[in-house]
Amino acid sequence: MENNRVHFIAIGGSAMHNLAIALHLKGYNVTGSDDEIFDPARARLDSYGLLPDEFGWFPEKLDKSIDSIILGMHARGDNPELAKAKELGLKVYSYPEFLYEQSKDKLRVVIGGSHGKTSITAMILHVLHFCNVDTDYMVGAKLEGFDVMVRLTEEAKVMVFEGDEYLTSALDLRPKFHLYKPDIALVSGIAWDHMNVFPTFENYIEQFRIFIKMIPDSGALIYCTEDPEVREAVDSVDGKMKKLPYGVPPHHVLKGKTILSTQEGEFVLKIFGQHNLKNLEGARLVCNQLNISNSDFYQAISTFKGASNRLELIAEKPGFNAYRDFAHAPSKLKATIQAAKEQFPDRRLVACFELHTFSSLNKDFLDQYADSMEKADEAIVYFSPHALELKKLPMLSPEDIIHAFRKKGLVIFSETNQFQLHLRKEKWENSNLLLMSSGNFDGLQLKQFAERLYSED
Repeated sequence: MENNRVHFIAIGGSAMHNLAIALHLKGYNVTGSDDEIFDPARARLDSYGLLPDEFGWFPEKLDKSIDSIILGMHARGDNPELAKAKELGLKVYSYPEFLYEQSKDKLRVVIGGSHGKTSITAMILHVLHFCNVDTDYMVGAKLEGFDVMVRLTEEAKVMVFEGDEYLTSALDLRPKFHLYKPDIALVSGIAWDHMNVFPTFENYIEQFRIFIKMIPDSGALIYCTEDPEVREAVDSVDGKMKKLPYGVPPHHVLKGKTILSTQEGEFVLKIFGQHNLKNLEGARLVCNQLNISNSDFYQAISTFKGASNRLELIAEKPGFNAYRDFAHAPSKLKATIQAAKEQFPDRRLVACFELHTFSSLNKDFLDQYADSMEKADEAIVYFSPHALELKKLPMLSPEDIIHAFRKKGLVIFSETNQFQLHLRKEKWENSNLLLMSSGNFDGLQLKQFAERLYSED
């Protein structure tokens, strides 16, 4: 592999820079370019000697000694390096195409769904690592105990993918998870997302039907039977693959701890929430297909602390916990708030949500958030006018948001200093804070901010 030369166009993306590091560790000669790269990708690429010497596109640096070009999703179709690669007749792969090439002789496990993909993938990897099963993988978050988010080896017989339904590249408009060709697949839930590329819910659901049809007759489909859209999609597809439904497993909550009730005994978990329990059950069925016993699974999963930024505890004081969560779709928002209330029913919950994605900032999509924050004791929605400008969307008004969310007393902020000041004035005794976003509330250092809140109180 030492002579394999691979060049990344748009190497600074979250997925791309992790793949670049994985190939570097595998022994490939890796180069890359990008017009801008931010931390943590910048620091991580630099630490492996992979950070470009200068930012920009340099088609003159490409030549026929390059074995493969990997094209990032954020590279435009008119990228000058892409044009030069085509002129030279170089093989151009999208990120998912290249991952498939690296795994085509392995058993492929693909985790799909509108929500829970990262958490389920993280659970599976945690258990396999705990049980000393050598595994290649691609996951969308930094996991405790794992140095990189992509691992590629010659030796591992299994590869586990987090199967994103977003588009593959500027040249390939197929959803990424259609390219991985699963032997074992999981579908966690279906709730309309990415309306910029899937303009109707029916069009979005169809992507999951196509995904399910890809499972071979010798394969297995694990699916959440408590999600009606998933059930309907599964029922609509003919196939002889093994079908394994799952839902919320038996459990109870005692003194802020979730305890799983199983035939092997009771196991105290470090995670909580019905959505996480469903994720756990799906992960168990996948691990069963990989010859992990229930006993070994439960022992391993009881040590799982969660994936980064998924109901992640970022501050803890007596009578006060603060969590950050990647929640951005309506179903994710509702599930995260419900989890926090069920785990700590006697504490006041302040739930803060940032409208950050294209869909969430789109006035035509806002009504999907109706009643999603209903269980919060205090609900706050934040949005950045600058984000709307960048996405070339019409400006939102506080009235638009209040009308869509249908939450009594909903507070709206569009300026980060006012948002922070409001939270600093809160009384935090016997209270929890949820900070939910796929962004960071316009540059707010969430962990440091949350840690200071209680001391200021």
